[in-house]
Amino acid sequence: MKHKLMHNNFNKNDFKEVKKLLNQTNPVLTQSRKVEEFEKKWSKWLNVKYSTYVNSGSSANFISISILKALNKNKKKNEIIVPSLTWVSDINSVIMNDFKPVFVDIDLKNLSMNIEQVKKKINKKTLAIFITHAQGFNGLNKDLIKIIKKKKIILIEDVCESHGATFLGKKLGTFGKISNFSFYFAHHMTTIEGGMISTNDKKIYELSRIFRSHGMLREANNPKYEKKIKKKFNYLSPQFIFLYPTLNFRNNEIGACIGLSQLKRLDKNNRKRILNLKYFLDLLNPKKYFTKYDLKGSCNYAFPIILETNSIRKRDKFEKILLKEEIEFRRGNAGGGNQLRQPYLKKFLKKINFKNFENVERVHNFGYYIGNYPDLKRTKIKKICDILNKINI
Repeated sequence: MKHKLMHNNFNKNDFKEVKKLLNQTNPVLTQSRKVEEFEKKWSKWLNVKYSTYVNSGSSANFISISILKALNKNKKKNEIIVPSLTWVSDINSVIMNDFKPVFVDIDLKNLSMNIEQVKKKINKKTLAIFITHAQGFNGLNKDLIKIIKKKKIILIEDVCESHGATFLGKKLGTFGKISNFSFYFAHHMTTIEGGMISTNDKKIYELSRIFRSHGMLREANNPKYEKKIKKKFNYLSPQFIFLYPTLNFRNNEIGACIGLSQLKRLDKNNRKRILNLKYFLDLLNPKKYFTKYDLKGSCNYAFPIILETNSIRKRDKFEKILLKEEIEFRRGNAGGGNQLRQPYLKKFLKKINFKNFENVERVHNFGYYIGNYPDLKRTKIKKICDILNKINI
């Protein structure tokens, strides 16, 4: 079979745009005009006012939570509700900015937060909810949006695996105060490595630019604000005023060129991904695999597989067959499964009752994903499903 997690995520047009850049006389390759152009066109595609291009989705996560910390005036509000199934940088961004992560289980139908548990975990200390739209599924519902508005809780969206997915006819990444995207090689579109922070809030946008580049004032792109700060710190060189403790998270012109090229075909590719998932689930045996996903508004990143068995022996047999057939897979789904079981969290959390995290535990032990990409043929999807359906589990 030789079915990889990702295949052929670049094309000739991408390389053609890079060659144009490199063939210029004395081309600027560090962050410059192409980065600005990519940010503007991404904002237009997403339908937000501002976007900031960074070197990874993880950096986008970290900067977003750093901004929350900078703007948070009520230090008693120090809790951020997070899903137990997510990428490690979401949780690390919370911890590294001195917030307390409050974990909730997931809903199997969308692999995102269990909204009922979220509602129970909200209290006076809750500053924000950091939702992950895993694998192209929408994790929002009307109830959550209503509660967030009523209790004035900040919503941050991790849309790193769900470019183009929608809720109520709007793209994910437009509901939260801040949203994060990843352009890693295997995602819906790629800039080799890269990420984006998007928002409709001008102050957050200015801070995202400052945090992206060493905390420097001159990155804010706000002359009035810069003038005020320069006057306050007149004993410093105006070009080197560092406002916040951060690092360099900038990206470059080559990545932006590829991003601009890939953005042109993103919607078309997404439509193919959606059809691929529907075909995959139609063929999959529902007695052996979970298939009751909520596909409304989804834009698939990779084919989800959750075994209906609870036998480790059968699971191991399943993996051996996939390895033999050279079908690349990842157990645990997004981020390797239940983050609560990872060693980096041991010193931050007290004793955990894993019975309260039944769904993520199931995905942790019996959940997988395998590759879905736009040029994947239906004949190959059928072959994959034939192999999966023949496995005795």
